[in-house]
Parts: sequence; C-alpha cells; structure tokens
Amino acid sequence: MAEPRTPEEVVARARRAADLPDLDGAISGCFACPRLVTWREEVARTRRAAFRDQEYWGRPVPGFGVSDARIAILGLAPAAHGGNRTGRIFTGDRSGDVLFAALHRAGLANQPTSVARDDGLALRETRIFSAVRCAPPDNKPTPGERDTCAPWLHRELALIRPTLRVVVALGAFAWAAWWPALRAVYGIHPPSPRPAFGHGAHWSGTAVPEVLGCYHVSQQNTFTGRLTPRMLDEVFTRAKQVAGVD
Repeated sequence: MAEPRTPEEVVARARRAADLPDLDGAISGCFACPRLVTWREEVARTRRAAFRDQEYWGRPVPGFGVSDARIAILGLAPAAHGGNRTGRIFTGDRSGDVLFAALHRAGLANQPTSVARDDGLALRETRIFSAVRCAPPDNKPTPGERDTCAPWLHRELALIRPTLRVVVALGAFAWAAWWPALRAVYGIHPPSPRPAFGHGAHWSGTAVPEVLGCYHVSQQNTFTGRLTPRMLDEVFTRAKQVAGVD
C-alpha cells in the first residue's frame, strides 16, 4: 500500500485503517511532512555518540498499549534520541524513565523501565500516543505539521473509543490537540473558550472521555522539580478513578 506523502493521503489512509495494527503500520510509513522527514532521517544517520552503534528507527512512531484502553496518555511528539531511536513512544530517554516508573507505581505497567521495543514492557488498561508522530527539530512541531498528523490521532482515538474513559494530556501542546478531536471523533463542538491548560486541570463533557492536564515529563520539568513523582502519582490515581480501573 502506498506510503502517505501529502495531507490528503494521510486523511485517506487513516480512514481506511481497520484496526490498531493496521493504523500503526500506516503511521510508521508516513512521509507527509518534508521538514520532519528530513530531520528524523538526519538524526538517524548521524546518531548521538552514546548510541553510535545502534540502528535508529528514524520513522514516525506509532502508539503503544492495549486496544481496549480505558486510559489514554497523549504526548507531544517522539524524542529525537528516544522514540525516534527505539521505535516506541517514550522509550529510551529520561522522559520515559519518569513516565513508566509512575505507570508502574500506579499498576498500569508491568515494569518501571522502557528501554527498547523488545524489553518485555506491557501496559494495563492504557495506551500512549502523541499528537505528532515524528521527532521535530527542537521539540517544536509547526501548526501545519500538527494538523497534517491529526488524522492519525483521530483514527487512533476512534478505534479505542468504545472503552476510552479518560485522556491524560502531557503538556499544553497535547492539551490543545485534544479539542479538535472532539469534533472529528465524537461529533461534538469543543468548548468555547477552550479550558486553560494547567497541571491538575480537569474537563468533562457528555458522552466523551474526561481530560486531565499534567505537566510534560520533560527533563526541564522533572529536573527542576516543577513536576515531581508525587504529582504524577496524583494524576494517575485520578485517571484510574475516572476510568473505573482498580
């Protein structure tokens, strides 16, 4: 099947995805954003010194987790030497170390680390994905790249819609990416004005998942103490309560 190379082709291919494995394969073959393609492939060629002997993934990074998730975790984009290297979201970098340690404490992951696609990690009741599926320069996707990638997010949400009860948005970018999904996936107009992002922010609507705001698990936040393990634990405790997960 042809690899998507334009926004229109992304829309068409996302709509055709029959299930999550089909969607994941389509995402990993996307070439629709020239700037992101150039960057992800350049990083994969040059590599970081610590990983010079490893073969980088260097493609868009699909979601990870169960197909009947009650809890979704929405991030910004893969890290250049994390997900872009390993091929799994939040895997192989400090952000992932913090996130999966918290998920393990919450009983939502079978182990506290995520270092490679074959490391045995499994999630419970949870699926993780990002608003933009390619690593962007300086961790800053453009609005156009966000919009081009949105059909992948919307289709993933549609496929887990029957069980999904709560979305944890990691950071303001992910929080903003959620509202167009209300219209695209649920046929509901987003609230106006849009709810402000903040750590611990909570929005609920009718017949749609509730949304919880959480500071991103970036090193900038975790190293400075803006986001602490206790703060993460509180968010995931709340998410489990909303989702009805023991």
